[in-house]
Amino acid sequence: MTLNATIHDCKRRTHRLKPAHKIEPAPLSETFFNMFLVSRLREAKVRRRLEDERVQQAAGRDRSKSLCVERLASLLHGYDPATLAARQLNLHNIQKRRASSAISSSNDLISRRGVFSRRHYGSVEMLPQVENNGQESGGKRFRVENGDSVTKECGEMFGSPSTPVLENPEYQTRWYFKYFLGKLHQNYVGADADREPFFLSVVLSEANSQCGPQYRAILWRKYGAQKIVLPYTSNKPMTVKQILSNFPNMDKLEKGPKEIFTPEIQKDLLLLEEQEGSVNFKFGVLYTKPGQPTDDEMFSNEEGSEEFDNFIDLLGEKIRLKGWDKYRGGLDVKGDMTGKYSVYTIYEGHEIMFHVSTLLPYSKDNRQQVERKRHIGNDIVNIVYLDGGAAHMHEFNPSFIKSQFTHVFALVAYQKEDESYRLIVFSEESVPLFGPSLPCPASFKSREEFREFLIVKLINGEKAAFNTPTFSKKRERTLDMLIKDLYSEHMADSGSRVTMLNRRAFSDVLPDPPKTSRRKEEARQVEFVRIGQALKLDTIVKGDAPTSLATTGLFKRAPWEPHCFYPDFGHEIGCGDSWAETRLIVGTENGVFLVEDGVTHKQIFDKSLQVKQLHVVEAHGILLLRADKGKDGKIYVFRLSDFESDSNTELVPRSKQDVKEHRLERTRGCQSYAISRPGGSHLRMVVSFGKKLLMMQWRHSAAWTAWCPASDTDTVDGFLYLREITVPETPQIITLIDSSLAASAGGSADNHICIGYRHQFDLVNERTGEVKKLFAVQESTRSHLVAAVDLYEDEEPELLLCYNNTCHFQKLCDERFSTEFDFHWNSIPQAIVCAFPYILAFTTDSMEIRLIINGNLVQTLAMPKLTLICSKNDIFFSTTAPEFFSGKTERLQVETKLDRDPSLSPPPSPHLSPEVRPFRLYRIPLHSLSGLPPCKYRCPSPSPDIDPKTPPQTDSPRSPGPHLLVEPPRGVSRSCSASPTPQVFLSQIEKPC
Repeated sequence: MTLNATIHDCKRRTHRLKPAHKIEPAPLSETFFNMFLVSRLREAKVRRRLEDERVQQAAGRDRSKSLCVERLASLLHGYDPATLAARQLNLHNIQKRRASSAISSSNDLISRRGVFSRRHYGSVEMLPQVENNGQESGGKRFRVENGDSVTKECGEMFGSPSTPVLENPEYQTRWYFKYFLGKLHQNYVGADADREPFFLSVVLSEANSQCGPQYRAILWRKYGAQKIVLPYTSNKPMTVKQILSNFPNMDKLEKGPKEIFTPEIQKDLLLLEEQEGSVNFKFGVLYTKPGQPTDDEMFSNEEGSEEFDNFIDLLGEKIRLKGWDKYRGGLDVKGDMTGKYSVYTIYEGHEIMFHVSTLLPYSKDNRQQVERKRHIGNDIVNIVYLDGGAAHMHEFNPSFIKSQFTHVFALVAYQKEDESYRLIVFSEESVPLFGPSLPCPASFKSREEFREFLIVKLINGEKAAFNTPTFSKKRERTLDMLIKDLYSEHMADSGSRVTMLNRRAFSDVLPDPPKTSRRKEEARQVEFVRIGQALKLDTIVKGDAPTSLATTGLFKRAPWEPHCFYPDFGHEIGCGDSWAETRLIVGTENGVFLVEDGVTHKQIFDKSLQVKQLHVVEAHGILLLRADKGKDGKIYVFRLSDFESDSNTELVPRSKQDVKEHRLERTRGCQSYAISRPGGSHLRMVVSFGKKLLMMQWRHSAAWTAWCPASDTDTVDGFLYLREITVPETPQIITLIDSSLAASAGGSADNHICIGYRHQFDLVNERTGEVKKLFAVQESTRSHLVAAVDLYEDEEPELLLCYNNTCHFQKLCDERFSTEFDFHWNSIPQAIVCAFPYILAFTTDSMEIRLIINGNLVQTLAMPKLTLICSKNDIFFSTTAPEFFSGKTERLQVETKLDRDPSLSPPPSPHLSPEVRPFRLYRIPLHSLSGLPPCKYRCPSPSPDIDPKTPPQTDSPRSPGPHLLVEPPRGVSRSCSASPTPQVFLSQIEKPC
């Protein structure tokens, strides 16, 4: 029984008790209401569990088996009994090995994302390779992504594919080419604590129209290049050792690095950067027919069908190879040795050559078609076009194609019935997950949308394949050899200038050179820049540079494109929260303001009340404020209805003297607080007083308030004191973690609190107060704790711990995965927001966007004086109005309620002078990031828990009863968790009170 049905049944029973006359009875007891619903929910939960067990037993299917393995077994029909027995035995052995291989290093990165991989990126189960004789192949095994192998709810969750975006695009990641080459910068060489050589490049960017000067640094090591942006302070320039201390394990150097003055070092560093991968790509396209289980038969198809020719026309332009002067992808362009024609296209600056099997040379005498295999078999990513429609797609197995080099297969079929393309992607087991995720079902009716989706998937797949052991070890060996050779060359070249280098700052290449050498140094700088510019031009001419965004793809809006919410706000925002769909409450040094879309902002508290934190709790209609600091810090509770007014009514700002009766007892001297995430049974709050934590809870459950809102009118009296917890140190970060297995949900688990301080994060049990060490930051590293964000994967809590420029995923229930997946930001964030499938980092002057699934960078947006306001529903942030920056040509798109063309530049601010530089408030809708319709789907949070056997301590005669798992209305989930709950979940309930 669903929760809706349970609540309606409860209402029906209540209405039966009504008398015949019109006098309404007293509201149903909240304790009885909660106990009754919880009992019904537990019964329904047990029935569902028993039903699931019966279904699984009837199906007789082992969860360790892949859907494709079952399909493969069905293909065994028709073989002789000996072959069939051999194949079944091999399949059984394969299944036995999966348990051990699931924790192997090659699978860790794949399997560590439970719900992310299962729901969005296909089954993480493996498809085995089987030879024709029934013996298991010693080759690779593949992961299947087909849109149908995810959970049954996928049709409800994901009606359209995620927006195709390139991961780690060159114009975002090729820093040395973009920011260093052709500009004056400094390069260093040295050895780390393990005596491994490294190179360091640093450039001081000039002040521009978007933000002030910054340090950009690249650390070159054999494992790859690490990048970071650091703030520049004019009166406190950084030294080389201070720059290096911001990289992991680089703060303990026996000897300082040496600066390299020769201009030729730029060519060597550019070569190191080119090892990250190619700017241009070559993909194989193999035409096959139903009933062709070997690659010899596939490669022997001399011509393709009409549908295949249409597909080739969709991919790109058919070009004549002889005399071709652009990217050739290894094909002969002089004597037609590799065929007369090929297919070529450009996508976002990437040149792509397709090796089409039917266009490559065909030989009647060569059964294996070596000339075709030589190209397609050596491509990392292949498209396999299956003629005959999607009904035959289950017949394909990557083991049919013998290639140790190909890691990704994109199986394509055309459906004549609805004129659509179907897509299935096979990835070798060691290939990390990559986007975009396939729709469910994986069917595309728009040719142009399918083309763009497929090309982006192929490019991301090849980039992901470079992180497999096959390629990463080769790249590491190449980098190690290059770096060691360069280290030997430049360390042997010593000079008299080396002695003072470690004292030099990056504020200038030569802060105060002697007069006798000034002219020589200036000449060196000119020559350094000239050689760098010549290298840059030569790279562009050869087509190996990410300079052009020319594309044959669709023009699409980026999912993170911000929309102007309020064009002119004259105060710097310190904190804030959203109220409904069209309002913000923000705290500034000049007071607290109510900002509403299309209406002039109004002040609701004057500057005598210095607000440091605030939260709008719409489920209970209250506003929480933490004002002042130190021993004067207090928390205040207000009703949101106190600030309701029409546009013509003037709100009178309240002062500190007017809010005394709203002060929450026991909170004097508080330093910070945190509340439970929306969707829990009861609102919980933890307040920090040094080493003491105070647990409090709102007396009414969310279900009771939704059913009888007139009964929830409390302010400070609504919070009940629960308990006090002592922790080792004063927390810098507090996050409440809800358990889906809490007692209120029929389980026995406890809720927890994650606290961060100094060099570690701890986990505190809410009920017992027990403190458990969760994660320790290296003591030698300067620890700047950023955030602890709670994520939920199939009701399993996981924390995203952010410190310095590192993001660390920490599972709470399985220590095996506690250190598997870290990634680094290019700048040190001030705030982190998770909006699946993206994760956003906000710094003081930029927004960095990555994918949660693999940490890959997709975009960096420069925004001056950037401040995150809130992300409870949509993401709101403020930045300085862009029209006050001279020379700024790229403008954020603005959507206001003014009668003007929204495609034009933002309207000028009429009230303030350019010197003031007012702030503009922007909004990123979560439905744009998730790809879902606005406010249609969302993910519930697990229910919190307070032990019903231990009543909370309170002076109030009313105490909270058992809890109800309920979801108040809110927007799309910021993380991916269990099946989403429709927003009409509670809105359909009649409110009899």
